[in-house]
Amino acid sequence: MLAAGCRITLASMNQPPPIYRVEVTIVGAPPARQVGAAVGVTEVDIAGPVLRCLICGSFQPLLEALRGYEVLNITSFPTSTGGD
Repeated sequence: MLAAGCRITLASMNQPPPIYRVEVTIVGAPPARQVGAAVGVTEVDIAGPVLRCLICGSFQPLLEALRGYEVLNITSFPTSTGGD
C-alpha cells in the first residue's frame, strides 16, 4: 500500500517508491504553503525555522518549493513502512 501523496509511475510499478522523513532548518519562516503543495510531500509540520515532512519518491519537488530560501540544514531518514 502506498502512502498518501505517493504517485505510481511506470518505473515504480515493481517496487513502491522510497519514503523519507525530512527535517529542514531555514533562515526565517519556512514556506509551508509551497512545500505542502509539492508533489509527493505530506505531513508538513512547522516549528519555528524547522520544517518536517514526509517525502515519497523524488526530493526534487521539495527542493523546488525551497528555491529562494536559505537552507541551513537538511536531514532525511528512510522510513521502514511509509510513515513509521
